[in-house]
Amino acid sequence: MNDFLFVYRGSAPPASPDQAQQRMQKWANWLKELADHGHVRDAGHPLEQAGKTVKGHNKHVTDGPYAETKDIIGGYSIISARDLGHAAELSKGCPIFEFGGQVEVRPIMTMNM
Repeated sequence: MNDFLFVYRGSAPPASPDQAQQRMQKWANWLKELADHGHVRDAGHPLEQAGKTVKGHNKHVTDGPYAETKDIIGGYSIISARDLGHAAELSKGCPIFEFGGQVEVRPIMTMNM
């Protein structure tokens, strides 16, 4: 099994606290199902919208990350799968798709240090 990073991007905000609770339950159910099958290495966490961006040779710091709503990273998980195709298939159960979001699936490179 290999490890993959699921990056959750952009979804419409919940319309009410009740809708937010329903969404959280869907996420919990999906992650539990993955965990029950041995795929969850780290369920991850949602990310705050606030942040800073450091870039360039001079390491300039700006407020951000300000991106298009569809590009905002909402959270992450680390998932174990046979290969990239299997990881992509596992991501298809994510509730974010119901709300216009997307899952970026990235292999995590193993480095021997």
